[in-house]
Amino acid sequence: MEKFSQYRDRGTQIAPFLEIASPRSLSHLPLAVTLLLLRFPFFLPLCVTYFAILQWLPIGSLVRKTWLWAILLVTGVWWVDLQVEGVKKGSLSKQSTKLPRPGTVIVSSFTSPIDVLYLAAVFDPIFTASYPGTERLERLTLLPALVRAFSPPLHEPPPSAKLVSLSVLLAENPTRSIALFPECTPTNGRGILRFSPSLDDTPPKTPIFPISIKYTPADVTTPVPGWASAGKFLWRLLSGTTHCVRVRIAGEIYNTGASARKEVGRKDDEDGSFDAEYGNGASGKENGVGRRGVEGESGEVKERPQSELCETGAEALARIGRVKRLNLGVREKVGFVEAWKKNKTT
Repeated sequence: MEKFSQYRDRGTQIAPFLEIASPRSLSHLPLAVTLLLLRFPFFLPLCVTYFAILQWLPIGSLVRKTWLWAILLVTGVWWVDLQVEGVKKGSLSKQSTKLPRPGTVIVSSFTSPIDVLYLAAVFDPIFTASYPGTERLERLTLLPALVRAFSPPLHEPPPSAKLVSLSVLLAENPTRSIALFPECTPTNGRGILRFSPSLDDTPPKTPIFPISIKYTPADVTTPVPGWASAGKFLWRLLSGTTHCVRVRIAGEIYNTGASARKEVGRKDDEDGSFDAEYGNGASGKENGVGRRGVEGESGEVKERPQSELCETGAEALARIGRVKRLNLGVREKVGFVEAWKKNKTT
């Protein structure tokens, strides 16, 4: 797609916003339709029952996880290849500290609604939405977290969003882990986008677990937003023979710069100065939310350098996912979506 070449990463020529379509012959169509007709009568009642009834009942996490696994199995997700960095196969049960647990932070890649379903079925975390313009998070329940995989990218949170800092969310929910998608918008899984600064508010002693989730075939990723994308996703999900999920969990990392950053922030609050890296001083605040970015001479918002923690987290995701880091983010995704819509209407 040459017309979208400007939305490729200049260094690697990777296009993370384009759809991936696995080739299917006409001879496969009868089987695909049969699988769809067999699965949909089970898939729909399972989803409606969970989101309309079960998620609001005071049932244990085991019941919720079992129901979510049933949804995954019905859709053809029968095989999950899980590997944890630094742990030999067969010995994971003896090293449970290598896995996310209550009071920790999950930093996940973002490519498909299946990401959310899998994390909920295994770790039952609190889901959040990240935005490039602020360190604060929007807390989400499971259904809105799924819908975000089909939603257009946003550089700033909507006015109705209730934002909270990660440190406060951790303190208020000591029995749950917190799931972040710091890329802020889904991709096709071929690269890691620039991170949101939401990760920077992690307390220094809180373990952070980067998790990469990839799929075979990769046509169940949803890099293009919209209802049409949702329809294609359901067709490919329910008509495919099987979907293999490849999960890689990196070793835990920590926010080693948190203490120093708090001290700098405290001094900035006292003298009203602007922190050049995080934009947390008086000049960088709008409506009480710390903004990331600085306005240039032409009026455009230029990206600030990412923090050391964001760099470490992005490097870990790229390493375990065996992909490249890209100099692309939500700003480029917004431009891509506008160009995509214009192309569809012409």
